[in-house]
Amino acid sequence: TGELIGNSPFMNGLIALIMVLFLVTGTAYGYGAKTFSSLTNVIKAMEKALSSLGGLVLLFLVLSQFIAYFNYTNMGTILALSMAGGLKAANFPPLVLLIAFIIVVALIDLLITGAIAKWALFAPIFVPLLMELGVLPDAVLAAYRIADSPINSITPLNAYFALVVGFCQRYDKSAGVGTVVSLMLPYVVITFIVWTLLFVAWQQAGLPWGI
Repeated sequence: TGELIGNSPFMNGLIALIMVLFLVTGTAYGYGAKTFSSLTNVIKAMEKALSSLGGLVLLFLVLSQFIAYFNYTNMGTILALSMAGGLKAANFPPLVLLIAFIIVVALIDLLITGAIAKWALFAPIFVPLLMELGVLPDAVLAAYRIADSPINSITPLNAYFALVVGFCQRYDKSAGVGTVVSLMLPYVVITFIVWTLLFVAWQQAGLPWGI
């Protein structure tokens, strides 16, 4: 096709190539370590690895249906636009508006996990608004990234959340969605507060956001 990266046969078949790579190296290691003596041992090892994924597959099914129905209703988009409109009409000072923007984006991140999708909703509203108040778009983007990052680890709407739950269940059979959220919540809160304070200090100091 003339290109290696992008919509190319190489990229489309990358998952299969990675699977073959790990299959070959894992099998070679098993024979080298004398844990495999025949093809039957290889198959049994694969069965053992997949046997613990039954609950994960079911969890993927439930969460995928929930995410699909949630996206179908457009509730996240409507709520995001409503909150953005409310902030715009509040006439806050620039720094207060930026902090409020961080909080709103963090709340919306519980419902819309896609970074590009949220930015497409908020940028047309807040970038021009804050530019009129003397705030550079770089600062708006920095505030957005601060709000967008920590919450991803505790929202069940994250596409990878079910995978994290599945990994937890390997070590704790009783682990579920609440277990992961309760474990990650302290880190999320601390990260969110520290990053917000760093943002405020950086903005108040007038330091450049990028070169």
